[in-house]
Amino acid sequence: MSDNKTLQAVKGMNDILPDEAQLWLWFEDTVREWLEGYGYRNIRMPLVEPTALFKRAIGEVTDIVEKEMYSFEDSLNGDQLTLRPEGTASCVRAVLQHNLLYNAPQRLWYAGQMFRHERPQKGRYRQFHQVGVEALGFAGPDIDAEQIVMCVRLWKKLGIRDVALQINTLGDAASRQRHREKLIAYFEQHKEVLDADAQRRLYSNPLRILDTKNPAMQALVSAAPKLMDELEAEAIVHFEAVQAILTQHDIAFEINPRLVRGLDYYNRTVFEWVTTRLGAQGTICAGGRFDGLIEQIGGKPAPACGFAMGVERLLALLQEDGMQNPPAPLDVYVVHQGEQAQEMAWRVAENLRDGGLRVLLHCGGGSFKSQMKKADGSSAVCAVIIGDDEVAANVVMLKPLRGGEQQRVGLEELQRKICELIK
Repeated sequence: MSDNKTLQAVKGMNDILPDEAQLWLWFEDTVREWLEGYGYRNIRMPLVEPTALFKRAIGEVTDIVEKEMYSFEDSLNGDQLTLRPEGTASCVRAVLQHNLLYNAPQRLWYAGQMFRHERPQKGRYRQFHQVGVEALGFAGPDIDAEQIVMCVRLWKKLGIRDVALQINTLGDAASRQRHREKLIAYFEQHKEVLDADAQRRLYSNPLRILDTKNPAMQALVSAAPKLMDELEAEAIVHFEAVQAILTQHDIAFEINPRLVRGLDYYNRTVFEWVTTRLGAQGTICAGGRFDGLIEQIGGKPAPACGFAMGVERLLALLQEDGMQNPPAPLDVYVVHQGEQAQEMAWRVAENLRDGGLRVLLHCGGGSFKSQMKKADGSSAVCAVIIGDDEVAANVVMLKPLRGGEQQRVGLEELQRKICELIK
């Protein structure tokens, strides 16, 4: 017996319907223009990567690798594969595989779906979309600061408000090792307060304990040894230079010593843009420096810095501010009735498209009245109406849909007349 139950999308993997997709298209156009303004070029990577890439890059003792990745075995050859949970590792893999750093540093960006198996909630989905920005081969603090300055420009372009910048430095490998040893010693003295996750990470990744959301552990974490106390002079100078550039650009920020990020590959500068308007999922954009990742994945050592932003969260902020889904852009709705009128309507529509206009040719028949009702409900600026009389005279009726008088127009001047209405 067949199961005729209506199939639904996987929970946490959402359809984006046509009305809503218009807002996405506007957002994507704005982002592309913004990134081109800073000299970033687009790169596109597969959705599926070897599982080993993320274990090596993100860290095996992280929530993403331990709990959230969609991993499976390729039934053809037994390879262990994973739907990408983030984009940086994939981007670096592609850069190394195709030797893009051979001649010059790279400014790259990508956009698309990421996948994490977690409990869906507002702003946190199992399939979600990110825009990622990576600058590979740049060692100085100027690129760290520029990426933060870039974000400020985007927030202005989008009209995003009520976001705050938090920054921190994670130092270099030696300082993190000293800090790690002190954290382990400190938390060993307070094991009775540690929850299960913290106890599991105590010896493998104690830095992640600082990022706990458990209220019962907040006092303990606040009193923990500070990484800032272990920093080498070079890392301090780098971080101070980042702050100086932000101050020069009047960008307000808060130094948050507990900001560690959830991926092991970060070092030195890390930052997050946060809002209080999305509940628990308040981070809309985050990133930092990852100077060790290229070597970690198998390349020659090279510095790098980047960030990613959550598209769903940014659009949620815009909609909270009252932004409406823009209508599908349309210039002309072609109304017609009769066989000869239909033939002429096809020719007229194609000619108008040749001239660069966006034209919807009515399909499915219907009276002039019903067709005009659909034209009025569309986003078109005007309707072109063709019936038997128009075919005989080789003209059309041009009707403005947002106010104005209907007029009889010859085919040779139709394009010009429509363009005048659109202006």
